[in-house]
Amino acid sequence: MLTLKTISQNPEEVIRRLAKKHFDGKEIIARVLEADKIRKQTQTELDNNLAEQNKLSKEIGALMKEGKKSEAEIAKSRVAEMKESTKMLEDTLRQAEQDLQDMLVLIPNLPHDSVPEGKVAEDNVVEKTGGVVPELGENALPHWELAKKYDLIDFELGVKITGAGFPVYKGMGARLQRALINFFLDRAREAGYLEVQPPYVVNAASGYGTGQLPDKEGQMYHAVLDDLYLIPTAEVPVTNIYRDVILEEKDLPVMNTAYSACFRREAGSYGKDVRGLNRLHQFDKVEIVRIDKPEHSYESLKEMVAHVESLVSDLELPWRILRLCGGDMSFTSALTFDFEVFSAAQQRWLEVSSVSNFESYQANRLKCRYRTADKKTELVHTLNGSALALPRIVAALLENHQTPEGIRIPKALVPYTGFEMIK
Repeated sequence: MLTLKTISQNPEEVIRRLAKKHFDGKEIIARVLEADKIRKQTQTELDNNLAEQNKLSKEIGALMKEGKKSEAEIAKSRVAEMKESTKMLEDTLRQAEQDLQDMLVLIPNLPHDSVPEGKVAEDNVVEKTGGVVPELGENALPHWELAKKYDLIDFELGVKITGAGFPVYKGMGARLQRALINFFLDRAREAGYLEVQPPYVVNAASGYGTGQLPDKEGQMYHAVLDDLYLIPTAEVPVTNIYRDVILEEKDLPVMNTAYSACFRREAGSYGKDVRGLNRLHQFDKVEIVRIDKPEHSYESLKEMVAHVESLVSDLELPWRILRLCGGDMSFTSALTFDFEVFSAAQQRWLEVSSVSNFESYQANRLKCRYRTADKKTELVHTLNGSALALPRIVAALLENHQTPEGIRIPKALVPYTGFEMIK
């Protein structure tokens, strides 16, 4: 969430930047400033009250020693009155702090100055393209038909076991999944990321720390009895490793990678664009997470984008990078680049990665800071990216690499699959 310092120093600038995300911040920013004013006034009154109590308590002791019992009793009566006043001030302060917290979590992150204007996905800006779109011919099959033809994925069996959006991978399909996971993890480790294996369920504090709660609770699977949430991405548990942690400046950047299953309700998703692997409730993904000093975070973002670019290039897929406009960005992001690969059989672009810099927005929620050389503590910047999400990568691999003889495996992936062709 935004810091009070950011809001109070230049509220008009905050309102202006929020407008790029199509968020009208005038009313809530005014309420935040008023609540902060009440908080500060109450804190001052409380501090003065406590100081006066301490002073009177010392005077009572001195008066008793001097035998001035009546004056001591008057002072005691005054202290009792002030204790009642203190309790009321403490209650007011707690309420003001809670009011502030409740409002701050409703305000999205400020977009970076380089974020384009726009409301919808069509307003995103294409930054870069690569790869070659294959000429498949009239007999090209979409991935769900290829999956059935080569017995790679059973969507109907998934419906039987669980429901729609939970496919069963079989034979070479399962091996292809495992190969991609290992390929992505190895490449992340080679790039300097420490591999971790996090839990797949998190508590509410973790969901809050990375911004899934209270913004996206409707998209998360919630185990009500235990009050735990199935993770929508490994970003949540991995970033929360550093919740309430003070890092040393010399240890930055922190770089982690993790494979996990991901779970998303995807409420309201329907139609032809969600067929097959295009949109699932459970899917596999390898995530990269970085924590860095504010002045280095955009260089880190650039490196993460280059890392994902190398992956889609080595998978021999046509790809493009989009700089997301204000209206298409997430609640928590300051700047996001989306990667899309072209599905030649479906004739459409499929999103396979989002790489984002959250600046200090998550760190403020997480209370994740670093200690500078002069022993001061400052909020870090957090970043994350999919490297990569598997379902649409698999869809594009099957469709773009189909041949009359079978489905060709990209050269970089063959050491991981153990086969060059799906027949």
